[in-house]
Amino acid sequence: MNKCAAEVVQAGLRRRYAAERRFRLYGLAAVLVGLLFLAALLVSIVSKGSPAFQQTQIRLDIHFDPEDIAPAGTIDPAELGRGNYPALYKAALRTLFPQVEERRLLADLYGLMSSGAGYELRARVLENPSLIGETHSLWLPADDEVDIFAKRWAGDEAGTERLSRHEIAWLERLGEAERLETRFNLRFFTSGDSREPELAGIWGAVVGSFFMLTVTLLVSFPIGVATAVYLEEFAPRNRWTDLIEVNINNLAAVPSIVFGLLGLAVFINFFGMPRSAPLVGGLVLSLITLPTIIIASRAALAAVSPSIREAALGMGASQMQMVTQHVLPLAMPGMLTGTILGMAHALGETAPLLMIGMVAFIVDVPDGFGGPATALPVQVYLWADSPERAFVAKTSAAIMVLLGFLLVMNAAALLLRRRFEKRRS
Repeated sequence: MNKCAAEVVQAGLRRRYAAERRFRLYGLAAVLVGLLFLAALLVSIVSKGSPAFQQTQIRLDIHFDPEDIAPAGTIDPAELGRGNYPALYKAALRTLFPQVEERRLLADLYGLMSSGAGYELRARVLENPSLIGETHSLWLPADDEVDIFAKRWAGDEAGTERLSRHEIAWLERLGEAERLETRFNLRFFTSGDSREPELAGIWGAVVGSFFMLTVTLLVSFPIGVATAVYLEEFAPRNRWTDLIEVNINNLAAVPSIVFGLLGLAVFINFFGMPRSAPLVGGLVLSLITLPTIIIASRAALAAVSPSIREAALGMGASQMQMVTQHVLPLAMPGMLTGTILGMAHALGETAPLLMIGMVAFIVDVPDGFGGPATALPVQVYLWADSPERAFVAKTSAAIMVLLGFLLVMNAAALLLRRRFEKRRS
C-alpha cells in the first residue's frame, strides 16, 4: 500500500510539473508572438518611412536675371518678393535641354522641379540681393514623382508608372551629368505642412505639440498632485470622498473623444476660445491626463511607510509639515513617473484634437498658445488621408518621430524615478 501511494504521489507530481512547464511555455509563446507582431510593425513603419528622410535634388546653373526679379532695378524687399522666380529654373532647364521646344514637352520638363524651387530662390535673393545678375550652381528640390523615381534607383521599388519615357530619359541624363542626387531631407524637420509632399515637414506639428504639452503640464500636474494629497492625507473618509474616488477611477476609462466633445462645448462654445489653438488643445488633454496623475500620485503617497508619518508627528511637526516636508518628497518619484506617462498618453491622442478643430491645414509654424496649430498625431492623420504616394513615406516617418518622442518620455520617467530613489536612499 505504501508503494502504491508513493507511485500515485509521484505520478501526481509529474503531472503537476508537466502542467507548470506547459504553462511557462504558453506564456513564453505568447510573449514571443507579441514581440513578433511588434517587430513586424516596426519593420513596416521603418521600411516605409526611411525614404522620407532623404530628398532628391537637381543641380541647376541659375542665372539671377534682373529682368525676372527686379525689372525696375529696385532692391526693395517687397518688390523683390514679387519676382518671377520660377522663370529662373525654367531657363536653366531649357539651357540643359535645348532640343526640347514643344510646349507639352516643356511643361513636362518644368514639372521635374518642385514648386518649392521658386520659393527657395526667392528666399536666397531676399537674404542676399547681391545675387541679382550673377550665376550660381544650386541644388534645388525635385518633384515628388522624381523623388520616388530617384529612390527607386537607390533600391526603393516604388514604381515609375507616372513618369513618361522622355521624363525618365531626362532624369537619366541628369544622373549621368551628376546633377541628380538624393540628400538628407533637412526640410522635413525644419518646415511646416504643405500640399506638396516634397515640401512638407513636421516642425509646425512638433511646435504645436510642445505648446499643448506645456499647457497640459502646467494645468494637470499641480491640480492632480494637490487633489491626490488632499484625498490621501486630509479628506475625511465618508460617502462623498468615496463617490469622488469612484468617479476619478471611472474618468480614467472614459473614451478620449468624450473629452473632445466636452472641450468643444465648454472651452470653445461657452468660453469662446479660438479653435485649433494649442491653449484649447492643452486644456482638453489636461482633462484626459488628470485622472492618471491623480491615481498615480495617490498610489505613490500610499506607498510611503506609515512610520514616516508617525515619526514626523511624534517630533512635533504639524500635519501640513509632515506632508510637505516628509511624505511628499518620498512620493515624488512615483508622482513624476505617473505624470510623464500621462503626458506621453496625451501626446499620442488624436480624437479629442479633431473635435476642437485641430484638423485644419496649417502651413505656418505656430508662434504662440493662441494661434492656429496642429499636433504630431493629427499630422499623421492628415498625411495618411492624402492621395499622393509620397505622403505614405511622410506618414511613416512622422510615426517614427512620434514613437521616438514617446520612448524619450518613458526613458525620462525611468531616469527620474531612479535618480529620486537614489537620493532618497
